[in-house]
Amino acid sequence: MKHLAYALVACLLTAGCGSASRQYQDTHGPRERELTVGTVQKEIHKGMSAAAVAEALGSPNIVTTDEQGREVWIYDRISTDVTYSQKETGGGIYLIIAGAGAGKTTGAASKTQKTLTVIIKYDENKQVRDFAYHSSKF
Repeated sequence: MKHLAYALVACLLTAGCGSASRQYQDTHGPRERELTVGTVQKEIHKGMSAAAVAEALGSPNIVTTDEQGREVWIYDRISTDVTYSQKETGGGIYLIIAGAGAGKTTGAASKTQKTLTVIIKYDENKQVRDFAYHSSKF
């Protein structure tokens, strides 16, 4: 009976992780995950059609027009990477569900945020006339 309880807890934890991963895949298209400075430098060039840009980078966050009525597409991405490390300094058995256990645990976390903004300006024929990008990490 004890082994059945452990197996059930393991299945629930695995299913929870799988659900979060699946949720991310369902709500974020593959192009959104691939948008990097390298992608912009490699794929985007002057004279390119708006359809080709959409195929290369996906949908923009913002579509607006300039003072002459020409389209401007803005891609604005922010990502956060969080890293946790945990070190056990004593022996003991840990109860995962309640979060309590014997032994002392120390840990650290670091958080890094990255931003990428891409601005693509089109001419009257919906072809790229200019583009710029800015990337930061903090």
